[in-house]
Amino acid sequence: MSSTHHSDSTEPDIYLDANAPTTSPSEYRRVAMATMIGTTIEWYDFFIYANMAALLFGQLFFSGLGEWGLLASFATVGVAFFFRPAGAIAMGYVGDRWGRRIVLVFTLGLMGIATTAVGLLPTTQQIGVLAPILLIVLRCLQGFSAGGEWGGAAMLAVEHAPHGQRGKFGAYPQIGVPLGMLLATIFLTVLTTVLGKEAFDAWGWRLPFLFSFVLIIIGWWIRRRVAESPVFEELKEAREQATAPQTELMRNNFKEVVTAAASFMANNAFGYMLVGGFILAVATRGGLARPSVLMWVLASAALWGVTTMAAAIMSDRIGRTKTYKIGYVLMALGMFPTFWLVAEGCGSRASCSSASRCCGSPCPRGSPTGRSPRCSPRCSRPASGSPESPWPTRSAPCSEARSHR
Repeated sequence: MSSTHHSDSTEPDIYLDANAPTTSPSEYRRVAMATMIGTTIEWYDFFIYANMAALLFGQLFFSGLGEWGLLASFATVGVAFFFRPAGAIAMGYVGDRWGRRIVLVFTLGLMGIATTAVGLLPTTQQIGVLAPILLIVLRCLQGFSAGGEWGGAAMLAVEHAPHGQRGKFGAYPQIGVPLGMLLATIFLTVLTTVLGKEAFDAWGWRLPFLFSFVLIIIGWWIRRRVAESPVFEELKEAREQATAPQTELMRNNFKEVVTAAASFMANNAFGYMLVGGFILAVATRGGLARPSVLMWVLASAALWGVTTMAAAIMSDRIGRTKTYKIGYVLMALGMFPTFWLVAEGCGSRASCSSASRCCGSPCPRGSPTGRSPRCSPRCSRPASGSPESPWPTRSAPCSEARSHR
């Protein structure tokens, strides 16, 4: 056994055997497409749930909690994150012992079953408290699947990558995340536009979950055609697989594991505030039209995919650490303006809606304060707990003479 050496890069090879057969160009393309398409389907399922939790699940499954139903609905989005580490650990062990490909096929199927089952789930009005319990169980299965799938897809892509292109190939499964969000948002936008709010809220919300079954069949067929990782095959041939890979990892590389996990915390926290349904819920409940908000989510998902690949290619040229730092700086610069703009947009729209309701006249176009002149100084902001107010708080009378600004 010997390792290969390349003078054009400081990045070490991951192949063990210099004489091992190289991956063909057609296999490179197949691996890239399989990891990207499979991850797209996985995260389509994940984002469909998050968007529905923001829009409807509060009233469908947590109606007994009244105004706090939305908070309970978001809690089910968050509970999946407790099971993602479990999925990563369990599927990581399976991948190290029996191969990366079996992990991708299994997690894809598990996510598809859980998502399709959500589309068939009776609501609280039909079966009572059993409905939210089953919803949480299915969400936990989604979290377990997502945790195991992404790591397996990234490993398969990187271990097939040509020398000097690990960043680019590692980006293919990551691009599946914004593509999944893009697909989910397109589906929701079309359905809400075609069906209308009443039909969508009554039964149309089930269609995106049921459509997941079709996507899973497509993804399963694609992933079954991908060859096993060359690194795993070489380890298997050399009989160098660890009997307890997680134990060895934590014993020999504990510091690196903690550092990598901690460095990703802020990125994940801010990212899921944007894509986990929070902004969609605040914007729509703040008075903005659902199709308009979904269109902006669509645009952000497209930009996310483009910047992901651009950063991946950059990382192959200037290194992972520098690229990561640049991304963190840009994220920090955009974080506060993002939430400020959402709050401002919802506040002005909500003020106009409240004034119109109280005074019986629409707000004039171009009104800088979002109020009709005939309404001043009354009812210049929505009563807390009203449909325009994003969060459940104490109700205030419409005649209360307070201004939004």
